[in-house]
Amino acid sequence: MKSSIFSLLVVLAFLLLYSCKPGNSENNTTSEASTYDKLAVRWEQVSNLAGEDNVFEAKFTLTNNSNITLTGNKWALFFSMSPRPIQPNKTPQPATVQHINGDWYKMIPEANFSLESGKSVDVTYWGKEGMIKEIDGPLGLYVVWYDEKGAEEKITQIADYQVTPFTRPEQMNRNKEDVEPIPTAALRYKNNQAMSQIPADQLQKIVPSPVSLKLGKGELEVSGSMSVEAGKELENEATYLGKSMDELTAMSFSTEKGSGKPIRLQLGQVKVNGISKEAYRLSISAEGITITGSDPAGVFYGIQSLKALVPYSVYNRPSGTVVSFSLPYLTIEDAPRFEFRGLHLDVGRNFQTKETILRTLDILSFYKINRFLFYTTEDEGWRVEIKGLPELTEVGAQRQHTTGKETPVLHPSYGSGPVAKEKGKHGSGYYTRQDFIDILKYANERHIKVIPEVNFPGHARAAIKAMEARYERLMKEGKKEEAEEYRLIDPDDKSEYLSAQGYKDNVVSVARESTYRFYEKVVDEIAAMYQEAGLTMDVFHTGGDEVPEGSWTKSPMASELMAKQPEIKDPKNLQAYFFGRLLPRLEKRNLQIHGWEEVALLKNAEGKYIPNPAFAGKNVVPYIWNNIFDYDLGYRLANAGYKVVLCNVTNFYFDMSYNKDPQEPGLYWAGFVDTRNTWTFAPYDMFKTTLKTSLGREIKASEFEGKERLKPEARKNILGVEAQMWSETIKGREMLEYYMLPKLMGFAESAWSPQRVWETIDNKEQREVALNKGWNIFANTLAQQELPRLSRLNGGYNYRIPLPGAIIANGMLQANTEFPGLIIRYTTDGKEPDKNSPQYTAPVQVSGPVMLKCFDAAGKSSRTAIVKPGEGEAL
Repeated sequence: MKSSIFSLLVVLAFLLLYSCKPGNSENNTTSEASTYDKLAVRWEQVSNLAGEDNVFEAKFTLTNNSNITLTGNKWALFFSMSPRPIQPNKTPQPATVQHINGDWYKMIPEANFSLESGKSVDVTYWGKEGMIKEIDGPLGLYVVWYDEKGAEEKITQIADYQVTPFTRPEQMNRNKEDVEPIPTAALRYKNNQAMSQIPADQLQKIVPSPVSLKLGKGELEVSGSMSVEAGKELENEATYLGKSMDELTAMSFSTEKGSGKPIRLQLGQVKVNGISKEAYRLSISAEGITITGSDPAGVFYGIQSLKALVPYSVYNRPSGTVVSFSLPYLTIEDAPRFEFRGLHLDVGRNFQTKETILRTLDILSFYKINRFLFYTTEDEGWRVEIKGLPELTEVGAQRQHTTGKETPVLHPSYGSGPVAKEKGKHGSGYYTRQDFIDILKYANERHIKVIPEVNFPGHARAAIKAMEARYERLMKEGKKEEAEEYRLIDPDDKSEYLSAQGYKDNVVSVARESTYRFYEKVVDEIAAMYQEAGLTMDVFHTGGDEVPEGSWTKSPMASELMAKQPEIKDPKNLQAYFFGRLLPRLEKRNLQIHGWEEVALLKNAEGKYIPNPAFAGKNVVPYIWNNIFDYDLGYRLANAGYKVVLCNVTNFYFDMSYNKDPQEPGLYWAGFVDTRNTWTFAPYDMFKTTLKTSLGREIKASEFEGKERLKPEARKNILGVEAQMWSETIKGREMLEYYMLPKLMGFAESAWSPQRVWETIDNKEQREVALNKGWNIFANTLAQQELPRLSRLNGGYNYRIPLPGAIIANGMLQANTEFPGLIIRYTTDGKEPDKNSPQYTAPVQVSGPVMLKCFDAAGKSSRTAIVKPGEGEAL
């Protein structure tokens, strides 16, 4: 689902040689190591149409570049791969690919395997669910060598590894039902033809757009003589403004009264569109600048709007120089559409540094996002230090090679490889208590509420393995009672299941008291960190999603529980039982309880999810992602009395790839999400903006017939919206920012700005005319204003520039862009376009292939597009 079986892997890295331990035999360690040191591996996705529905065929090619023959079965090749069920080999192969657990796989050679020096051999395998991205290729490849007794003797990472480019339709289409078109320069050109460039004075002045902006006549000169005037209750906001303007302009804006015109920050009665919370009024006149907020948050958002009005030339000034500028006289009155405007960030799958988190909070605050769901626990990693439970980070915050899923160690995932804490990898890492406290303080200064999440009862493998390590340590010390205190499993549970991410052992026991005791311990320790930060933790997210079918079915402890409480009836109801037991413990701590949609659902006799009336009206807030497989789920829960947060996968999943291009990273199990999708959202009539199935088929209006509409009285139950950033394919800061920007701007518009005209137009044709007009303005604003600023804001972000569209018809190159205002440059000599290449302004005669890139005013470019003569002549 949110991080489903389609979860993908990214960023192929050359890997360095590593040895676990020295060999026992000189002949073995020398000859075999020389083989593996010089073993080259190539991987190819042969076809996603392997003769059956959803069966793919893929191939490893092993090349022996050593001077000896590689023989026998005393070795295995381990790797990470986006979880896919492996199918039996259709034809005999020299080796077999096997799934171990999660996204961890291995290739085992047959006994008669033999690969001579200088020779290559193909190993083909088959699996379910097509892979269409070059980043889907196996990652973190390493070889384990075994001695005569089968003991692990040596590990060598594969340095020479390549993924064969995806070039054929059968590689780029998921299955026979996939109708999403494959991106080409010609297709982009066709799609971009509806866009047109508009003058700068027609752009949105601010993103997200305010409720009211009235321009006056005249301009205010901004100079270093200006000072910030604010009362003590706005000391935080005044300090923030002073630092921000100093960074932008190199002018020092003092909080002491200066000789120039003031920037006044003040509290007052401000109510806009019936909303007073976080509301502000920004006035720029001959007397100076005044920001009046209904509360400190309102003042803060007025400051963000002031920063947004600063011309790009100021942001683009040479370091250390002062650039004078003027701002137009105007009055802005503004308040948010939704009180909850959030971003969820998963750092469990792949770790992000503290510095990256702070930079993310900065950009969230600039676009007026006020919630940060910090997803720090997952199957693949536990990322927060918890006092009294050191194993959570000693074991749960690192990944390394292990002998199997039974050992209390986290195995490699997402290409992290066999070595714990290896530099350049993202499998290991955690936030110390002080790190977490610093993040809380930093967010609070920017009026962002950090919501911690501990996902139970599923997605809990890191916690399980950590607590098993604790159990074993204490049992060796003879401390049985203490060892059992926080144990999370039924050791005799023989249940067989496979989670959405391919795990066989990631669900805690809900029948033992120690599971609840562990959860309370973690909640209390996190609350203590909030207290040290000078804050109160009043919201906690319990996760609760994707508990696999089959959980607890062969658990003696679960069977004993159900015998004592026959009303449970079936193991599938134990998830609701768990949440029901957890809820009063959290309520006792004065917490509002958030969770994924499953926390508010029950499974009926047919296995279908239905709203659970037990928790409605009990301070339980479900987050609804599923608007594509269950169109009206969010509305059914809101109508049933639940306060909900809408996280629509078709609109707000930033980890979904921008498009189907095999070189464009990201997930695609629910389709593709670009910036227009994040902007195109009608919260009170989601059927208007749920446009395609996951395979690209247009959803007809008739398919929504009989679905539950949002009742007028239930509108108040839509607390707001949240964007999701799951991190299976995200490695490091640059990738995080690439996925997030510019999608964040479209999301901010949907979260903050008032209802758009097109949202209420029922006629599809008329609605699309109004929607396209609004999108054209927004896309121009991105190109001409927002994107260039990102190159300088907070030291610069790694945002995405879209590729240009182009055709060559009758020898004439024609090109355009998705965001009008971007500059297109091209070459005809086979060299990559750069800032000095010819600029495309009108059709030009060419011969042969052309390479093109889009550039913004800051000089940042897209990837290269290539168009050949004749491409697009049929358009």
